[in-house]
Amino acid sequence: MVKGIQFLVDEHGKKTAVVIDLRKNAQLWEDFYDRALANCREGEPRESLESVRERMQRGKRRPRK
Repeated sequence: MVKGIQFLVDEHGKKTAVVIDLRKNAQLWEDFYDRALANCREGEPRESLESVRERMQRGKRRPRK
């Protein structure tokens, strides 16, 4: 078991939540948060790396929605 991680269980012993000690596992939380954020943005339109580079060279910002 990883130190600083505790699982909360219901009356049937099923894991329902987790408590993460951020002092001991900050990187784990960052990884989890990054993945959750990526899942939320999954359906958003993508922009190619090449178009970003071109836009940056021209000094233009991405238009706001």
